[in-house]
Amino acid sequence: MSDSTDCRLYLITPPLLDDPKDFATRLPEIVGAGDVACLQLRLKGVDDDEILRCIDLLLPICVQTDTALILNDRPDLAVKSGCDGVHVGPDDTPYPEARAIMGDDASVGVSCGPSRHLAMRLADDGADYVAFGAFFETTTKQNTDLANIEVLEIWSQTTNVPAVAIGGITPDNCRPLISAGADFLAVSSGVWNHPDGPKSAVRLFSERIAE
Repeated sequence: MSDSTDCRLYLITPPLLDDPKDFATRLPEIVGAGDVACLQLRLKGVDDDEILRCIDLLLPICVQTDTALILNDRPDLAVKSGCDGVHVGPDDTPYPEARAIMGDDASVGVSCGPSRHLAMRLADDGADYVAFGAFFETTTKQNTDLANIEVLEIWSQTTNVPAVAIGGITPDNCRPLISAGADFLAVSSGVWNHPDGPKSAVRLFSERIAE
């Protein structure tokens, strides 16, 4: 089982950035409040030009803060803009196609819901990490089938491919996921909607990981 000190934060942007420049300005202080491994840009309902504009703003900051920039779903735009990787789900670009576009050196991660069988297949195909969830009710996505924490325990005991826990994770409920062997905690509303602000949320997550 993974030691809890190996767990890191996987930060996901809000689905809409009303003011990308302001978001970019605040980002260094937010990721600097704890151990943030990567930032996934996950925008919904915007065109390609807006996605590329946000990447242009965020990528230099991610390089400066040693935070990998992962783009949701769009390997074509990830390659074009120089992102570190792409994340794809069951309804997104198929993994083999995403890998072919990204190449062998980029990171390609996959969502597997609660399914260890799907995760094993995609890991065998070469996925750099697998994401399990949702573990808790979340407003980010509509979920009908929550993942059992046991999937993390079994995964951490049987494979070296990193596991990301996602879905409704907050500083108050994350400890069991860390103890079960999650390598990363993927968080969105748990940071951006935290009552004390995102910087405080990142600090709290890092404290929970270190406990």
